[in-house]
Amino acid sequence: MATATATTTATTPEKRKPVRRGTVARLVVLTLLGLIFVSPLIFMALTSFKNRIESAAVPPTLWPHDPTAEAYRSVLTSSGTPVLRWFVNSMIAASANAALVVATAALAAYPLARMDFRGKRVIFGLIVATIFVPPVILIIPNYLIIGKLQWLDTLLAVIVPTAAGAFGVFFLRQFFLSLPSELEEAAALDGASIWRTFLSVVLPLSKPALATLAMLAFLTNWNDFLWPVYVLFSPESQTLPAGLSTLQSANNVRYDLLMAGAMIASVPVLVIYVFAQRFIIEGVSRSGLKG
Repeated sequence: MATATATTTATTPEKRKPVRRGTVARLVVLTLLGLIFVSPLIFMALTSFKNRIESAAVPPTLWPHDPTAEAYRSVLTSSGTPVLRWFVNSMIAASANAALVVATAALAAYPLARMDFRGKRVIFGLIVATIFVPPVILIIPNYLIIGKLQWLDTLLAVIVPTAAGAFGVFFLRQFFLSLPSELEEAAALDGASIWRTFLSVVLPLSKPALATLAMLAFLTNWNDFLWPVYVLFSPESQTLPAGLSTLQSANNVRYDLLMAGAMIASVPVLVIYVFAQRFIIEGVSRSGLKG
């Protein structure tokens, strides 16, 4: 008994050492990778608190010698560059576009995942095939349509054209396929219609996928630069990415102002991601279970 105890005591540390070393190695690697990915954001934040001369210094300094918030005051109070107005426009456009993307994708993906009708595979194949069409090809047709609808220089021009996309349909279809069909069968036995089943059973169970798609659509619209430049003309109608480009030309490459504007543009994305991270991970992991 004593011998067995001694043997167990002697061998236990030897078994634990490789596990501990492996865990430490993984933590070190993940920490280094995290620092590599976060370092541009950190440098951007520090540069936004530098003065005009230090922000353009060569070689660049990491920490500001005399921290100041003058760049933020200049960006937020300048009459020629209404950054707060651009921020509000971007929030409205990105939120509305995300809501439309989720609504259209869910309504299209559910029949393709759960209903049987002639030509379903052909329709799904055609939808997925549009993913391979470069978006830049659609600029001129979309511009002509927006012009006919008299939506130029309005937020509708950056909200509606991308409201229906193939990626959202494909993503939600894969998630809907992973849901147990027994839930819908039970709802049908209780007398629920297809529409009621979709609203009361399928959508509540799809919150992770819906949140993930909404987040991706929000980010895509929020970071879009090329399309708003084409369809938004007046300074009051600009979104934040397009407006920041005019900020650069207006101030002759004031890096402190650019970094301050970029930090303002980054805050909503970071906040949304922190709160939606759990849903995003769950939605992405479950959307590939079944095809």
